[in-house]
Amino acid sequence: MTTQRSMLIDGSPVIGTGDAFSVINPATEDAICQCNMASVEQLDQAVSAARRAFATWRQTPDAERCRLMHRIADRLEENADELAGIIVQEQGKPLALAQMEVGAAAAWTRYNADLEIPEPLLEDSDSRHVSACRKPLGVVASITPWNWPLMIAVWHIMPALRTGNTVVSKPSGLTPLNTLRLVELINEVLPSGVVNVVMGEAEIGSAISAHEDIDKVIFTGSTSTGQHIMANASGTLKRLTLELGGNDAAIVLPDTDLDAVAERIFDTVFINMGQTCSALKRLYVHEGQYEAMCSRLAELAERQKVGDGFAPDTTFGPVQNADQHRLVSALVEDARAHGGRIVCGGEAPHGPGYFYSPTIVADVSNGHRLVDEEQFGPVLPVVAYRDLEHAVSMANDGAFGLGGSVWGADLELANHLATQLECGTVWINNHAEVLPNIPFGGSKMSGVGVEFGLEGLLEYTQLQVINSRK
Repeated sequence: MTTQRSMLIDGSPVIGTGDAFSVINPATEDAICQCNMASVEQLDQAVSAARRAFATWRQTPDAERCRLMHRIADRLEENADELAGIIVQEQGKPLALAQMEVGAAAAWTRYNADLEIPEPLLEDSDSRHVSACRKPLGVVASITPWNWPLMIAVWHIMPALRTGNTVVSKPSGLTPLNTLRLVELINEVLPSGVVNVVMGEAEIGSAISAHEDIDKVIFTGSTSTGQHIMANASGTLKRLTLELGGNDAAIVLPDTDLDAVAERIFDTVFINMGQTCSALKRLYVHEGQYEAMCSRLAELAERQKVGDGFAPDTTFGPVQNADQHRLVSALVEDARAHGGRIVCGGEAPHGPGYFYSPTIVADVSNGHRLVDEEQFGPVLPVVAYRDLEHAVSMANDGAFGLGGSVWGADLELANHLATQLECGTVWINNHAEVLPNIPFGGSKMSGVGVEFGLEGLLEYTQLQVINSRK
């Protein structure tokens, strides 16, 4: 186990004075290093540093902020091998996927750097001149999960910087190391206090959401935690962007060429071992093609090489942590006990590590836990439907509404069905694709607000209208 890792507050390394915890490699179950959580007093110090830095950072010329953000992207690219290695070590995904995460994080940073912040002229008449501008909010708190530890931190931090805000970041205690290194690299470029990082779990998260000097919280994670953040934030009416749970449904149109879509469906189910909010998690297939689809998906699953993300032949890494591994196993066993057919997988290999074979489960439907709950792991329930009205009804039956998809060659029919799905994004012949220029957010219990694109950027700003009488 390596040495203690520190937080970064006002540009200086700080050891937390809260409880100690170990960061675990999910492929070996060995401790990577030890960290200490922040105390509430240390959180206050980080917020105060961000508040002081905001006075200057908000006045930094727009062109200079853009230049500095491109320099941050340079530093990400210059340290890509180190960052990808940290991702594999603490999160578990295969190295090639970790390298993709680093490359995407740098590209996302550059995209945000180049976004134009509009200042529209609303009226210029004989009687008045009305314009609008966008002002930064102040201190933004970012709370990130463990599944894409570098990418999601970048998603949160970079729009905040582009719009002139300062940041306090709190990564998941399961995967803090990439965010710690990211903030170190950012601090090589930006003035002290503009971006700070603290570690902690429930106590620090609650203190963040209620903090009087934090102006916005952006959170990616579970719906239950998002509800807690919203309740805590009500006292200060702070701005919120909440990207919460998803249990995305996909409908395969009748008579679809399964050979044309099966591999793409498989990839969007099992990206990051299924540990992605926007991954496809429930697949509805017409009863006439049901068995054929299950067989094709099982063939793809059985080709995967499950193992340590550093092994060159690994295509499928571990579940990230013991609790999630237990949940995945429990959902599969519940399906098995209630008549579900395990087409492939359905077991954890012997030995250390939180591994679970990619699993296809048939003969389940709405009402089974595996279908109704977000499994967030390497398991796909496949559900048969009678007709498209039945399929849409089952797809919309649930509290979540993050994403959904329709698969098939009849694009007119697919677009018609897309309008009937109750979710923030509907893909056609695709799923789980998020892009820096396309707004993304959930409906129902899957979130509040949007990220990405101009719409996402503007959520970090206050609209001010200037109405001048002539």
